[in-house]
Order: sequence, then C-alpha cells, then structure tokens
Amino acid sequence: MPTSPARSSEPATDTPRRVTKRRGQTRRRLLDAAVEVFAENGFGRSTVEQICERGGYTRGAFYSNFASLDEMFFAMWEQRSSAMLAQIRLAADSSSIDLSGLTPAEKLRAGTELVLGVVPVDDQWYRINAEFTAHALRNPSLKKALAAREDTILDTIVPILEKALHRLGRRAVGDPRVLGRALVALHDGTSVQCLIEDDDASARELRLELFTHVVAAYTEPDTTHTHTHRKEGSS
Repeated sequence: MPTSPARSSEPATDTPRRVTKRRGQTRRRLLDAAVEVFAENGFGRSTVEQICERGGYTRGAFYSNFASLDEMFFAMWEQRSSAMLAQIRLAADSSSIDLSGLTPAEKLRAGTELVLGVVPVDDQWYRINAEFTAHALRNPSLKKALAAREDTILDTIVPILEKALHRLGRRAVGDPRVLGRALVALHDGTSVQCLIEDDDASARELRLELFTHVVAAYTEPDTTHTHTHRKEGSS
C-alpha cells in the first residue's frame, strides 16, 4: 500500500494535547472529513491536504491536532469504539423488552437481537478499518498498537456481556474473553456478508441466527441466577 510522506510509521503517541472547545470542534470536523476521504480514496491514497481541503482547514490545523494520518485513524477508531460501546451498554441494561413468559431460547434470541441492533454494519467504516488493518500488518509498531486497542475494547465488552447474560439467566462457560473474541470475529465476518449480499434483510437475519448460536454454544444456564429469582419470588 503506498504511503503518503505525511504519514508517520509510528503508532499514535500517548502525549496529551490540551483540548479547548474550539480545538475539539476542529478535531471533530477533521475526523468527519477524514472518514469521507478515507472511504472514497482508500487509506493508502489519502493525504493530509485532501482531508484539510474537505474539512476547510489548513495543514497547520491538522498538525496541531494529529501527528500523522496513523494517529488520526486511531483517534477516529477510539471515537467510534466509544460511541458503539456506550450503545451496547445501554442496550445491555435496557428493560425495553419483556422477557417474562419467554422460553430460555427465546430470551437468548431476544437479548442477542437487542444488543446486535446497536452494533452497526457500516460500509464506509468497514472499508477504512480493513485498509488500515492491512497497512498496520506491514508495520510492527502499528500492529502492536492496534492489538493493544483491540484488547482494551475486549476488556470493556466482557463485563457488559456478563451483565447482559445474567439478565438472560445465563453465564459464560470458561473464560468469558473467549466468548468476547468469538463475537468480535463473528461481527467482522458477518459484516462482510451483509455488505456484499443483495438481500440485506436475509443477511441480517442470518447474522442474528449465527450470533444467537454462538452465544448459546459458549454459555450455559446460570443456576445461581435462577435460584436467586426463586428465592425472591417466595419471599
């Protein structure tokens, strides 16, 4: 993949920058512009100049916020990940579905569908993420940084997943991180299927079925949860 002279081969630094309200607005507009440019041109063919032109800023504005396009991608990735995790947490805590009267299998499907409904299958983002991943695999330091961020996401997802399972009367079998990794991998794989299938509704239905089966395979009924509810009901 061709590399722009403006792109550093080093991962994003952890050096904090002072973020004023105006700087925050500039960052957001530059990130929004970058999404469009990366999606249209491909990450490897995009330049700082193209992003600045799309966002209406100068190169100085870019470099006062980001050291490189690599760092910009990680900022974009963290922004989107935070938003998605917040939605997953809300869905997992939601009482918008009535689970009473449902069989265990029906509860599992309903809970899976509720959470899956807030996990986007985004054509733009899939292209950007796939291209950057290929770029990172050619660069050891970027690969390491990407892996670290994936681990951070997993660390955040697992407690949310365990709480959601508890509401459904289930618990993970063995290490819950294994289930977390399986679901992340399934999301990546089924996203491709949803994006390339002509029948989007059918692809999304299959996606739900696959997620439900995987969750069922990696979990078991939580007898402690069941006994607790029985005790509460008899009091």
